[in-house]
Amino acid sequence: MAAAAAAAAEAKTKYDRQLRIWGDQGQAALENASICLLTCGPTGSEALKNLVLGGIGSVTVVDGSKVELSDLGNNFLLDVGCLGQSRAKSICLFLKELNDAVKAKFIEESPVSLIDTNPSFFSQFTVVVATQLPEGSLLKLDGICRKANIVLVAARSYGLTGLVRVNLKEHNVIESKPDHFLDDLRLHNPWAELKEFAKSIDINDKDPVVHKHTPYIVMLDLIRNHMLNFDEENYKEAVESSYKVSVTPGISDEICQIIDDSSAKVNSSSSDFWVLVVALKEFIANEGNGELPLEGTIPDMTSLTEYYVSLQKIYQAKAEFDCLAMEHHVKDILKRIGRDPDSISRTFIKAFCKNARKLRVCRYRSMEEFSSPVLSEVQKYFTHEDYWSVSFTLHLLINLFSFLHWKFLRSYTLTGASLVANSMCPLQM
Repeated sequence: MAAAAAAAAEAKTKYDRQLRIWGDQGQAALENASICLLTCGPTGSEALKNLVLGGIGSVTVVDGSKVELSDLGNNFLLDVGCLGQSRAKSICLFLKELNDAVKAKFIEESPVSLIDTNPSFFSQFTVVVATQLPEGSLLKLDGICRKANIVLVAARSYGLTGLVRVNLKEHNVIESKPDHFLDDLRLHNPWAELKEFAKSIDINDKDPVVHKHTPYIVMLDLIRNHMLNFDEENYKEAVESSYKVSVTPGISDEICQIIDDSSAKVNSSSSDFWVLVVALKEFIANEGNGELPLEGTIPDMTSLTEYYVSLQKIYQAKAEFDCLAMEHHVKDILKRIGRDPDSISRTFIKAFCKNARKLRVCRYRSMEEFSSPVLSEVQKYFTHEDYWSVSFTLHLLINLFSFLHWKFLRSYTLTGASLVANSMCPLQM
């Protein structure tokens, strides 16, 4: 028990910076992930290096090639001592040096052959990263991954240009972390405890200390009549934050679409996310009274400590009440569909409630819909301002060339203002 606690504390210290970005849930997802890399050229090796440093759970490198002299010039994980050895094995050895907590293994086999002969091999992974695969093999792999609901990251580079495509049937995001989001203060629909707290504060108190430290949540509707001096910061905060009351109450269109999605008709094989969406819909119709669960946090503000702590407790208590109600609905739904009522953890339910306003569902087109662009598709990227991108259009043209001629551009040398092709042969990356 003590050893486990020490290991957890060490991991928190080790990954402290990234934990501040994506939190415990994000780091847990990273540590539980199993990655498969097909072809460990410079693109794939760079991707794995970043994942390994971040604390990924395990990686499996699939590559049947030996290290050649050309590899030393473009793959920083290889050195002269690796020449003639298995490229997959050499990459794995260097990856372990970067982070010994990550499990790394290799398979000396052609990725193309593995896709053709053993498609079930990929079912053990959460993410497959495929680099520089031929078009036909990539399409087969996409079908395999979509069927098993595995994330496929396809990368292809041509000298100075390239393309990365993420693909899977559906990706559900709870902690979407939008750049700009209003605090969930629920001032348009305050509950009983918040109303009582507001009433308990004497806004007419002439004590300058009390007056300067009355929370703006209490003051928003009274600011014009009770402001004593124009230099009172708490009143200025109330003015600057008053737009929060004017935000359209209720549930956003994005969340309504998720709630009404066809996947919200759950059964025993439904994901935990969609079970929680159904519970959310039931909560809104009952305890929520048309509202989502309260997040339970308040921003910093000018206030007496006792006022701020009291407000904080009121918001936290309401959030806990909403979470308990959601948990009750989740258990009932799990019973109805024949699953263990405790199969979804309270931690997961709590995270879902806290981020209920920020849920996102991403669905992706198959690789087949995106492959082998015809002339009309290329013309669209040249002429339509919403699609136009020099680098992306260049990639499409090169991709079309390689598809038609079965050749790849191996390397380029930039001389002055001209880009000179050095060779025309199968790309070794």
